[in-house]
Amino acid sequence: MNVDLIGNNINLEDLKIVGSEEWCVFEGLGIPAIKARVDSGAKTSSIQATNMKVFIRGAQEWVKFEVNPIQDNRSITIECEAKLIDRRTVKSSSGISEERFVIKTPMTLGEDSFEVELTLASRDTMEFRMLLGREALNNRYVVNPAKNFIIQEFTTAEVTSKYSNYFKEKTGLKIAILASNPELYSNKRLVEAGEARGHEMVFLNVEHAYMKLDAHSPQIRYRGGNILNEFDAIIPRIKPAVTFYACALIRQFDNLGVYCLNSAEAITQSRDKLFASQLFSKNDIHIPITGFAKSPMDTKDLIKMVNGAPLIIKLLESTQGKGVVLAETNKAAESVINAFKSVQTNILVQEFIKEANGQDIRCFVVNGKVIASMQRQAEKGEFRANIHQGGKASIIKITQEEKKLAIKAAKVMNLAVAGVDIIRSNKGPLLLEVNSSPGLEGIENATGKDIANSMIMAIESKLKVTIK
Repeated sequence: MNVDLIGNNINLEDLKIVGSEEWCVFEGLGIPAIKARVDSGAKTSSIQATNMKVFIRGAQEWVKFEVNPIQDNRSITIECEAKLIDRRTVKSSSGISEERFVIKTPMTLGEDSFEVELTLASRDTMEFRMLLGREALNNRYVVNPAKNFIIQEFTTAEVTSKYSNYFKEKTGLKIAILASNPELYSNKRLVEAGEARGHEMVFLNVEHAYMKLDAHSPQIRYRGGNILNEFDAIIPRIKPAVTFYACALIRQFDNLGVYCLNSAEAITQSRDKLFASQLFSKNDIHIPITGFAKSPMDTKDLIKMVNGAPLIIKLLESTQGKGVVLAETNKAAESVINAFKSVQTNILVQEFIKEANGQDIRCFVVNGKVIASMQRQAEKGEFRANIHQGGKASIIKITQEEKKLAIKAAKVMNLAVAGVDIIRSNKGPLLLEVNSSPGLEGIENATGKDIANSMIMAIESKLKVTIK
């Protein structure tokens, strides 16, 4: 048996065996169950924590913090507080040093209860919400890394029961996610956020729905003939390939009196990069200089019009950084532009903002407010900062000018939910794009904010539903 011995000068028979994963309980923090990765290579144990604030109680420092104890459910949040016993500089697995708060609190592992030191860490992107280090294991356990949950295992039903008080009673709202893939992070997060607030959440595959167009009894049906007539709201999460059909469905839902978080018209115009750019110009929203032409005879002047190479060439249907090309010389730009035109493909030509250094800002706007912002940094040698193109995300504090730009852009597009991409230039902030189905994974992980919950609350606000 492959066993890692933790505990010097201790008889092996006196020690219990733990697996590489175990369920821990922190009654003092109000955490009934949290899955921990047992790691004898780490000295101190750590737990995921956000919104940490130090305060004084009885002349001693305490810290308030929030824990999302279930890895796959950010909507369950436990508010905790504990005495602050230390501040330590800890080097993460990626080699980055950071100062962390340290607390001491009782922990229960199976039948045993004892005090452990915990560093409060941002573990949103980690597989486990907790790391159980060797200081907690010393003189108590040996580790069998080949097995999990040797001490105690909780079933999914048991974990759900332990956190039942964190789910709201049903409000009667029935909300559908209209999308293509139920396994995508964003779609799963919206379902769990809605259920956590007491709503019935349903996933609808765009391509499995069809319509009956009739003045007296219009309908939307789903594969098998089921009539979809009980929804209060729809959250469109539309991939570009199905925009036309999905927007027809959204209009049909709207005709049936169902609230759609983004309208079909708003989605359609946000997907049309040329029309969107014209709307931005009309409404005094500054964008990089952009050109559009049909004839190859105008290519040279088109390039000159956007201040020459290097320049960006975009397909009108591009998304997630795909279909976007950087032409570094005028000759290369002419070749790419004329190649696209020869196959009857519509493109935009746009000035290249060199001083941005491969960075842009994604602002997430919900109901006219910027609720989160992140900076995206392109990989070395890459000019596209999109997460799907390998860009790295980090939290950023935006300026008031950038905030006003993001809010105005979403308003001009008439989008209740929008991902607004901004680039910093020598001329001030410039608008790059407005996304009507912005992804949640990158910005939730970068900021630690529950954006899915904010989207559900936006629906509640519109439908005047109060959650107690």
